[in-house]
Amino acid sequence: MKHTKTEAGPKNEEQHKNEIPVEKARIENKESEEDTTSEKDSTVQKEEAEDSAENEVNTEKKAFDELQAKYDQLNDTYLRSLAEFDNYRKRSLREKSELIKNGGENVLVSILDVVDDMERGLAATRDAKDIEAVKQGMELIYTKLQAFLKQNGVTGIETENKTFDTDLHEAITTIPAPTEDLKDKVIDCVQKGYYLNEKVIRFAKVIVGK
Repeated sequence: MKHTKTEAGPKNEEQHKNEIPVEKARIENKESEEDTTSEKDSTVQKEEAEDSAENEVNTEKKAFDELQAKYDQLNDTYLRSLAEFDNYRKRSLREKSELIKNGGENVLVSILDVVDDMERGLAATRDAKDIEAVKQGMELIYTKLQAFLKQNGVTGIETENKTFDTDLHEAITTIPAPTEDLKDKVIDCVQKGYYLNEKVIRFAKVIVGK
């Protein structure tokens, strides 16, 4: 029995020595496999990260392109509107200039008829012996002129026995009122005033009683 145990000891020790490299190789293989798996996982993660980054870049580029297109559209609309407004402004200035320059054309053409009547009246007075006929002719011309003014919105400002009004009258002087009821009223009109529609275009120059 003792001899058997003695032989078994070295054998077991030798077997144990043989098993150590095998175990070491198995561990190394396992570690190698783990390293390979780890490398594969790392590669996969890296690829996924690259794909994610690429997708993010593509998304941002798409958003940028959409914003750029919208900006270009708005900018084009703005430039067109600016050009249209500039054309409108120039056209308005041109029309306003023409209106200022030629706006009185119709009025002047109409008043030429009155001028013609005045010239004929003056020519008639040179050899006229009938003063009454000359007066009637002048009155007709004056009536025609008054009608022309009224047609164009020009009317006279009434002054006779009217209370003095600074919005209508210009007092050139004052005199003692002949009667109590004429105080602060127009006594006489030196120069007639006129409205153009409802606007005073010339104040009536008057003498006021005090």
